[in-house]
Amino acid sequence: MEKSTSSLELYFDVILLCNLPEEGLYTGDIGTVVEQHHVEGLETGYSVEFFDLLGNTVAVATLPGSYLRSPTSADRPTVRLVNSFAA
Repeated sequence: MEKSTSSLELYFDVILLCNLPEEGLYTGDIGTVVEQHHVEGLETGYSVEFFDLLGNTVAVATLPGSYLRSPTSADRPTVRLVNSFAA
């Protein structure tokens, strides 16, 4: 997994670097950092809120920084359908 090289800022977007199927989240999903967790001797953790394209929360996950990275100008958003969606 790609290592985060710097602290991620609150309320900024981040990109998920791994699949978390138990949360319904997959590599490339975009979320917003809503909290930082600093525990001495451990990697910095982040609570990240993930939304659908209509702005509805689909998951909030607390993750180590190494599971996340900041977006770059080379990134492009994509769409994937999930099993349950409203028409």
